[in-house]
Amino acid sequence: MSALQEVQPARPQSAWATIKESLRGSEQDFTQGSIPRAVVLLAIPMVLEMLLESVFALVDIYFVSHLGADAVTAVGLTEAMLAVIYAIAMGLAIAVTATVARRWGEKDPAAASYAAAQALLFGTGLAVVLSTLGLVFAEPLLRLMGASERVVEVGLDYTRIMMGGEVTIILLFLLNAAFRGAGDPVIAMRVLWTANAINIFLDPMLIRGIGPFPELGVTGAAVATTIGRGIGVLIAFHAIVTPGHRLMVTRAHLRLDPRVILGMMRLWGTATLQFLVGTASWVGLVRLVATYGSSVVAGYTVAMRLVIFGLMPAWGLSNAAATMVGQALGARDPDRANASVWVASRINLAFLGTLGILLVAFAPDVVGLFSADVEVSEIAVRALRIVSLGFPLYAFGMVLSQAFNGAGDTWTPTWLNLAVFWTMEIPLAWFLARGLKLGPDGIFWAITVAFSVLAGAAALVWRRGRWRTREV
Repeated sequence: MSALQEVQPARPQSAWATIKESLRGSEQDFTQGSIPRAVVLLAIPMVLEMLLESVFALVDIYFVSHLGADAVTAVGLTEAMLAVIYAIAMGLAIAVTATVARRWGEKDPAAASYAAAQALLFGTGLAVVLSTLGLVFAEPLLRLMGASERVVEVGLDYTRIMMGGEVTIILLFLLNAAFRGAGDPVIAMRVLWTANAINIFLDPMLIRGIGPFPELGVTGAAVATTIGRGIGVLIAFHAIVTPGHRLMVTRAHLRLDPRVILGMMRLWGTATLQFLVGTASWVGLVRLVATYGSSVVAGYTVAMRLVIFGLMPAWGLSNAAATMVGQALGARDPDRANASVWVASRINLAFLGTLGILLVAFAPDVVGLFSADVEVSEIAVRALRIVSLGFPLYAFGMVLSQAFNGAGDTWTPTWLNLAVFWTMEIPLAWFLARGLKLGPDGIFWAITVAFSVLAGAAALVWRRGRWRTREV
């Protein structure tokens, strides 16, 4: 009996029963039944998946911050460069999620598994090439980002390992995206929880040299991250080739199919460009921040890690909306797709609105957990408060951007990102920081304004409804 034949209509359940079911994982047809329940079933494991990812980011910066501003600066500059790789990985993840979700919504699980296999073949080749280039050019890239000689001395090995480990980033994104697209987010959650649990355990051991582990300083953080992600990739690959899951890749699927790969590459290209536009803008902001010295970069890095902590769970909810949209369009039900987006947006608003208030109110207390340096802490507090003011609007922008992607309409958020981040954010950051002499605060305000404008523009374009007829 096929997976789809085993799907039973959802029966009314209590909230607690729904939560338990979402964590346990079960066969569901997300193209039918209660929309709020479907969103919750998908969102809880995705939110928890992203929550542990954000917890790791905080644990990582907590231990690294005790090594001094130069170590934190090396991490911040490396992350800015890796943001390009994340953009490529997220672009591929969007293409995979949209394609797999559409095939699943069409009630064709075999085609969904075949699409996942083609993405795995393409992604593996791409990942190997990028990891090799990152390893070879780590030092010149770090210097290009404005690193001082001391930062290069402290952080070069960290950068080399992180750049050389790009293959684990891409494959982890790809495999988990395939599971989400098929409506099986529990596997993705377990994979990322395992990977990040290993990261969290190894981080202090390798940074500080606890017990039998060598004391590697900031380099230990890179080793811990790469090992954790690598094990996560192995677990995810084992799951996707093992019978009993929604997706089941067989040896017969592992032959190159240019037609399927080219179809996903079209989505991947525009989705990657979408993130590269935003990422390049972020790299430009980091480069502007770096002109104010290591303490400012360190403060900015701490603040952005805390912002990521808040946004990661919201990103999980946005991924749930993308899956709902893709499967609903596969079932030829655009009204259900639209309703799912607004349900997810309201839930996200409640979460991020509350979190934004808390971060503004308690910024000094939160930052104090990660930095004892007075100058670094002052910068981090100001950045955290300014950026957190826009959280309520970010809630809508995140869901809507992913909703377009889930519909296979990757061009719309790409153009929105280009218009907002390059036409407005970069010039505004320079004008406020240099022209009005607000210094680093001007850069932080530019971030808040840009993401708020993006949310409003995305809502207006979504209501026009052109995404309803997009084919994948």
